[in-house]
Amino acid sequence: MVVRSWREDPCTVLHVVGDLDVAGAPRLRDELEQAIAAADPLNLVVDLTEVPFCDSMGLGVLVATLNHVRRVKGRLILVLAPGMIRHLLTITNLDRHFETRESLGEARSAFGSAA
Repeated sequence: MVVRSWREDPCTVLHVVGDLDVAGAPRLRDELEQAIAAADPLNLVVDLTEVPFCDSMGLGVLVATLNHVRRVKGRLILVLAPGMIRHLLTITNLDRHFETRESLGEARSAFGSAA
């Protein structure tokens, strides 16, 4: 798994490539923790369009991140392509909790319109 992150006001973007599984989840968790610690305000975009697979460990990292961001009154947007992760969120009813967009541009625009 490869995770790139950068600041793009008013948000921090993390672009993830590879499987979000038992092997990759700790890497994403570490990158998210660093992004959360540095972000002010806490506005995160996690681009998962190049993640073909997510298991329960990966889903746990996403849910834990969402819970943390909500506790501190931040905002998290997941960028999802049609496919496995979108389906996983739907069948687990987590699609009702996560804010999602279909492109990075849409996610950045969502932060701009909320400012």
